[in-house]
Amino acid sequence: MSNQPLDSSVPVRSGEELPIEALASFLKSQRADLRGTLTVEQFPGGFSNLTYLLKMGDQELVLRRPPFGAAIKTAHDMEREYRVLSALQPHFPKIPEPLVHCDDPTIIGAPFYVMTRVRGVILRNRLPKGMTIEPATFRGLSEASIACLADLHSVDLATSGLIQMGKPEGYVERQVRGWTKRYQAARTEDAPSLKIVSDWLAANMPSTQRACFIHNDFKYDNLVLNPDQITDVLAVLDWEMATVGDPLMDLGTSLAYWGELKDPDALKPFSLTWMPGNMNRQEVVEHYVKLRGGVEPGELLYYYVFGVYKIAGIAQQIYHRFRAGYTKDPRFGALIYAVKACELMATKALEKDRISQLF
Repeated sequence: MSNQPLDSSVPVRSGEELPIEALASFLKSQRADLRGTLTVEQFPGGFSNLTYLLKMGDQELVLRRPPFGAAIKTAHDMEREYRVLSALQPHFPKIPEPLVHCDDPTIIGAPFYVMTRVRGVILRNRLPKGMTIEPATFRGLSEASIACLADLHSVDLATSGLIQMGKPEGYVERQVRGWTKRYQAARTEDAPSLKIVSDWLAANMPSTQRACFIHNDFKYDNLVLNPDQITDVLAVLDWEMATVGDPLMDLGTSLAYWGELKDPDALKPFSLTWMPGNMNRQEVVEHYVKLRGGVEPGELLYYYVFGVYKIAGIAQQIYHRFRAGYTKDPRFGALIYAVKACELMATKALEKDRISQLF
């Protein structure tokens, strides 16, 4: 598996450019080791915060900033994301090293932070050109990714200081109410209602509360993989929604992104987990339970349905920004089909009382 294509950057999308001179001046004032001319490209993946590749001399860095037109401060808080990485680093090494945070919007037009680049393979909506992954390797990768999530959930909240990053009491209720409100606020005339799903979530909240540090967006395209051994996870990216909360809510979101072969095509760009060899969603739950225990596999229906509803909310918010003209990225215009597919997935899961093999 050696010599696999590394995740690569592309020219910056129109309207999302950075002021290079001001940025270079700021970075050099913060880090004495940064010298030379700054060049900027953009990583094309992701649907939320914007991610850029910075090159200065022989150093490669990654800059994260909120999307243009976003007004959801808690979902695009650069300082908080930087503090999460800083707190995690001694206890969960599979992250990029955070280097610089800037809350002065006059530098590039928004707050941002900079971290080291972890070079590796990222599996986005299709395999990189020239790359093949055999089913047995996908099986190993799917198992390794869930093991990585279980490791994150095992980080001690008190020792790490991460307990300060969230409020575990009442987390499930806050999430259900919050995403219901956000989805309704972002609805467009071509969006489904999902009311049956939101009503069911409100009426069936689990009484058991668990607490750990959770990622909230854990899926293949947020993992940097070792190009010499694809089943080795080098780093986990995109910590913008990380917090202290119920680990099953985290697993439920991952399951919602975890595609199977017969799932709607509109959801398959979110993950390559539908390809042959990967565990299916029920197997994911069983593997997680084997690693961490304390969970009955049948408990996951609620958390899976919530995860699907949350993805619908995220997609609808981004689609709403596209409709308002804040971004010209054509991928965002297609997200309305993902919203509709989420409605189908959630209602099928409720009808069949299971999370896997819904079609």
